[in-house]
Amino acid sequence: MRWLASLAPGFATLGLLLAACDGEPPPPPSVDGGEVALADGTRVVIADGSGAVALFDGDRPLLASPERAPPLARTFTARVPGNLGIWSFRRQGVAEHRYDRFQAWREEAGAAVVEYALVPDPEAETPSEGVATLRIAPGERDDTTVITLSVTGVDATSIALPVRCDEAGSFHGFGEQYQATEQTGEAFELMVTEQGIGREGGLRDVNGDAHTTYFPMPYYLDARGFGVLVRTDRRVGVDVCAADAEVAWLEVIDGAPLELVVFHGPTPYDVLAQLGDEVGRPAPPPRWAFDGAWISSQGGRDAVLADVDALEAAGVPVSAIWSQDWTGVRMNIGGGFGVQYRWNADLAHYPDLAGMVDTLHTRGYRFLAYANPFVDPDLDDHFPEMRDMGWLVEDPSGDAYVFNAPNEQSAHPDLTDPAARAYVQGELEGMVSEVGIDGWMADFGEWNPLDAVMHDGSAPEGYHNRFPVDWHCTNRAAMDAARPDGDWVLFARSGWTGVQACSMIHWVGDQEATWSESDGLPTVVPAMINLGLAGVPYVTHDIAGFSGGPSTRELYMRWTELGAFTPIMRSHEGNRRDVNHNWDSDAETLAHFRRFASIHAALADDMMTWSDEAQATGKPLVRHLLLEFPEDLATWEIHDQYLLGDALLVAPVLEEGATERAVYLPAGATWFDVWTGESLEGGQTVTVAAPLGSPPVFHRDSDRDDLRAIL
Repeated sequence: MRWLASLAPGFATLGLLLAACDGEPPPPPSVDGGEVALADGTRVVIADGSGAVALFDGDRPLLASPERAPPLARTFTARVPGNLGIWSFRRQGVAEHRYDRFQAWREEAGAAVVEYALVPDPEAETPSEGVATLRIAPGERDDTTVITLSVTGVDATSIALPVRCDEAGSFHGFGEQYQATEQTGEAFELMVTEQGIGREGGLRDVNGDAHTTYFPMPYYLDARGFGVLVRTDRRVGVDVCAADAEVAWLEVIDGAPLELVVFHGPTPYDVLAQLGDEVGRPAPPPRWAFDGAWISSQGGRDAVLADVDALEAAGVPVSAIWSQDWTGVRMNIGGGFGVQYRWNADLAHYPDLAGMVDTLHTRGYRFLAYANPFVDPDLDDHFPEMRDMGWLVEDPSGDAYVFNAPNEQSAHPDLTDPAARAYVQGELEGMVSEVGIDGWMADFGEWNPLDAVMHDGSAPEGYHNRFPVDWHCTNRAAMDAARPDGDWVLFARSGWTGVQACSMIHWVGDQEATWSESDGLPTVVPAMINLGLAGVPYVTHDIAGFSGGPSTRELYMRWTELGAFTPIMRSHEGNRRDVNHNWDSDAETLAHFRRFASIHAALADDMMTWSDEAQATGKPLVRHLLLEFPEDLATWEIHDQYLLGDALLVAPVLEEGATERAVYLPAGATWFDVWTGESLEGGQTVTVAAPLGSPPVFHRDSDRDDLRAIL
């Protein structure tokens, strides 16, 4: 109870119970400390003097505010320089309003209500007066508590709630993050945006930072067994004990009030289940999704079927062929491969596409395509009709909003308009009914303009984060209508809170085909782990990256090894097919790819078991070590190895030229080397030989000689 004891100086009246019994009137407002017992079984303790609050589940601490950091409101203007979907915000003229005086607390309708007064600046021309009100109440379910912060009396651009940074706690998550899972010491903003490929070298002037991501989420998991979600679509700023080692700030920009959902746990797995109850869970992929590799093949009918012939001749287990260029090909504005923005086939590029798909089905393969939300004004497929019907997002002047997207000028459908949404859904359904497509990559979703005018009047900045949710829900509705049997897949890139209920599989974005710790292969593992912590159980990635490069044989082979121990093993030729290394570049690479695709296929039964578990409990297939071993504190900060399911410990080689790597074996288990059968006791770090073809993989408490036999 170190955490509770550290709060003792401010909670002189900790033992005082002021919660009203049935039939008794509520206590009067008080400036002294006290306690309120909530109907969800939690206790709210209010500190004497400061009004700092702490939430307890019984005697187990969940969340607390620091005594010396009261709520905060800010008033400012923001400049928003954006470059090709990379959004950065610069605050100008910031005025801070700190609610430095504890005014009163009371019990009200089963909730604890705490008020703080703004102490006016005596030097200001017009001193502000205002009140910050903190309301802590039972959530919609017994395993959640809702904390709401609102302010009156000031014209605030944002409001921020302080959370106590505790040496025994942690801040894991915040959506898909690429550098780590534990974010203590970091300060960043959460907003759907391009990942920021080229952060190290400046690719096409597309530069983000370490926290630029397609799928942010204002949510974190404390490894001690509770979670916190900010309910909002607005931009969220977080300072995770960076400016002040004792204080974390959660700030909602232009979206008052600030509302938190606290998930009680008590274990990290319980938190994931509660998160799934809050935001939803995806549909499970069908069995064939796990039965073999998904191969990217492009270039038209003859090229695709030639790839299939080569794969069959080599004995590579393949379950799906996906062709990104089925809509046609164009060059990206920065050079390299790009696709036409439409929701129908380019029959010049793929004549008799339906016949090709029938051939693939006959030979035992599924066919996957590609779609994104862009509407190309240079094509007659969709733009004229959607513009004339008012189904496109509008600019402030009332015209269809045409903006710079990766392939020159594009528009967006206004998915807040039911008619526009129905049109898009119908076009996507047509992809299935006319061609026989078994699923597709639902790309993009990060580009809705920040000054767009929406049909339903939604504030554009908030709807910017909501757009990928609506985009993926539209894709899901189309597939549900066209293929009600559930025998389909969708894989998505972008996201925000709530996308979990509509998307199925997420891939981790456009990594560079390099070893870069900022943009390349090493970023895949923390991204997958963080998606799992965000309630996304099914993940994949491009073997071997998309942009930059060119990829090399070693990089491709190491990325293949990682892909085998990923729920969906999927290749990509990248945006420079002519220079990138690929599965068919030479005999050695092809044999390597066959071996590891075979290992992946051998895990299909396991994948189905873990998928069933994900549906029932929210447990991801790619798991942070702390989920299974929360009592082993050494697991909390590891982000370069993971568990596949509950038993396979995967430590991929992420460094060029490496032939060995250090692996931590969690305590409380015996670990069997998959390749040698050697057993080692957990609770230690070991250095493991890792030549090409033998990435460190261990199985918990039993041998996996079936996988060893494949090699």
